[in-house]
Amino acid sequence: MNRRMSPPDVETDATSPAGEEHGRVEELDWRVWMRELGRRQRRLREFLGLSQEQLARLAGVSQGAVSRLETARGLATPLLIVLKINTVLTRELRRLDPALLSTELHEAVELQAALSPSSGGLGFKDLPLTDDPDVEELLRLYRATPKHHRPGVLSVVRAMVAGLRAGALPPEGASEPE
Repeated sequence: MNRRMSPPDVETDATSPAGEEHGRVEELDWRVWMRELGRRQRRLREFLGLSQEQLARLAGVSQGAVSRLETARGLATPLLIVLKINTVLTRELRRLDPALLSTELHEAVELQAALSPSSGGLGFKDLPLTDDPDVEELLRLYRATPKHHRPGVLSVVRAMVAGLRAGALPPEGASEPE
């Protein structure tokens, strides 16, 4: 079978179109994507009043790395450099009065802050995946169940929900009526 590597190093089957199978990414023009990323980074840096040298020093990278990222000359820029620069830009944007930022930028900054290393160490904020943590557990249990047993699991859950709706089962932790 003919195999090739497509950005970002995703193994794909060259006989089928990209994105056709689960787990595959569509072909992107990575140069255009990097150019747009660099343009946005530069706009943010300039909005914050930082020089490339100042941003580089705060991020712990070279001024050349910032320049290559902003001008899209660094198609192979290591992810760590991008993350370091994004972390500094996010931190500096969060220091501004939120009224100065568009709603969209404010939301993006908050999301980026949640995905960036915390200032207290190397950890990341653990975002809830759902509003109800029990939904996450149900999904995890369902996926851990062998596929041929999943219809049975769904039948049990449906019967239990129907019983709860009808008032046939007491709430968890409640004593049975005598």
